[in-house]
Amino acid sequence: MATTAAAAVQDEPATKFAKDQLKAIIERIERLEEEKKTISDDIRDVYAEAKGNGFDVKALRTIVRMRKQDANERAEQETILETYMQALGML
Repeated sequence: MATTAAAAVQDEPATKFAKDQLKAIIERIERLEEEKKTISDDIRDVYAEAKGNGFDVKALRTIVRMRKQDANERAEQETILETYMQALGML
């Protein structure tokens, strides 16, 4: 029993460090999640403002998504879309 108690005392500083580190990580994640929610709310407000000014929100979202893409990737996707639309008689 004394050996177990001695081992627990030796492990305690390492355990405390691990617990403190885990707590710090969790708190950082929670803080970042809150910031992410705030930013998401801000983005939603901007889209609502755009809609109120007569802009098409769906088109805006498409443009934002397209601007994130590499120009070559975007061109490739546009070519594929056009090919499919031609095949379906949509053009």
